[in-house]
Amino acid sequence: MPAIGKNNRAIALDLPGFGQSDKPLDATYSFRYFQRVLDQFVEHLGFDRLGLAVHDLGGPVGLYWACQRPQTISHLALLNTLVYPQLSWAVVAFGIACRLPGLRAVLTSKRGLSAAMRIGVNDKSKLTTEAIQGTVAPYSTWDERLALCKAGLGLSPKGLQEIQAKLGKFECPVKLVYGERDRILPDVADTMARVKRDLPQADVTTLANCGHFLQEEEPEKIGQLLAEFFANPARV
Repeated sequence: MPAIGKNNRAIALDLPGFGQSDKPLDATYSFRYFQRVLDQFVEHLGFDRLGLAVHDLGGPVGLYWACQRPQTISHLALLNTLVYPQLSWAVVAFGIACRLPGLRAVLTSKRGLSAAMRIGVNDKSKLTTEAIQGTVAPYSTWDERLALCKAGLGLSPKGLQEIQAKLGKFECPVKLVYGERDRILPDVADTMARVKRDLPQADVTTLANCGHFLQEEEPEKIGQLLAEFFANPARV
C-alpha cells in the first residue's frame, strides 16, 4: 500500500463478511449483493475511474463488478485468484467442507484459520504472528465465523460464467502477478495462462517461491510491481 500510494490514492476495503467490515447473517453474499456494495462504495467516494487489484475470493467479486462497467476500470491487476467457472478439486472440496457443520466449525476456528494461512504460504518463516492474528481476530464469535462461511459460498457458477464471457472485453492495461507454489489454488498457473489468452495485453510476473498469500511472503516486491503498474498512464 505505501508503495502504490506514492503515485496514487490507494484504498483497501474489507468486503462485508471479511476483516473489520460488518458480517450480517441475513446477507446473500451473492455476486449482485457485492455489486451493490461496491457501487455504493465507489459512489460514496466519488470515483469515476479507478484501478482495481484483486486476490483470492476478491477476484471473482471484483471482476464481476468490473465486467458490468469496464469503462470505469483504468488498470486491472490479478493476483492468485479464482476467475473461471471450471473449479479445481481444492476449491470444490473447500465448498463441500463449508457446508458440513462439523468441518465448517473446524475450518473457521482460530486453529483452522491459522492453519489455512500456513498452508497458503510457501516459506512459513515469512508468515508473521501479526499476520495470523490479523486474520483470526475478526472471527471471534460463532456468528462472525458463520458469516465467513456464507461469504465463501454465496458466489454462484452463473456469475463466474458471466466473468468468463465478458473478461475479454477489457481493453485497459492488465497485470498478472502470482505465486507458483499455491496449495490453495493449485491450478493458478493454468488460470493465469488462460487469462493471458483472453487478455493478450496482460503483463505476467511469476514468483517461483511464493504460495497463495504472496503479499505475506514478498510484500515489498508485490508493492513495487503494482506501484509501477498503476503509475503507468492508462489508455482512455
